[in-house]
Amino acid sequence: MKLACSDNRINFYYGLFVALCMMSDSMFIAVSYVFILKTVLGIVSHGERLKSLNTYVSHICVVIIFYVPIITLATMHHFANPKSPLAVILIAEAFLLILPLMNPIVYCVKTRQIKVKILEKPSLKAK
Repeated sequence: MKLACSDNRINFYYGLFVALCMMSDSMFIAVSYVFILKTVLGIVSHGERLKSLNTYVSHICVVIIFYVPIITLATMHHFANPKSPLAVILIAEAFLLILPLMNPIVYCVKTRQIKVKILEKPSLKAK
């Protein structure tokens, strides 16, 4: 009876500390991307601004691809029905298998666009 009715303040404060640490990571990332966007939009040249925004969007896509599955997995782990852990296991496996593949795909698309733009230049085709 004493163990069931014990004081759980330590567990509560530890959970609150971990949650604040996780939120601070996301806040620092969001603030840094706002500063990067402010700097990119301050570039005078229109072509350079578009090139920088392309890189900026690629980085944001990679961060979103990383954070959405892990937040979904944490939420499902916390609120899922323990009788049916199949969905949690499937998302965890997808997180482990798909994430390492998505980062190169995002940057490969960007590199392919750069390669097409370089090959369109008339001075490089003649060589």
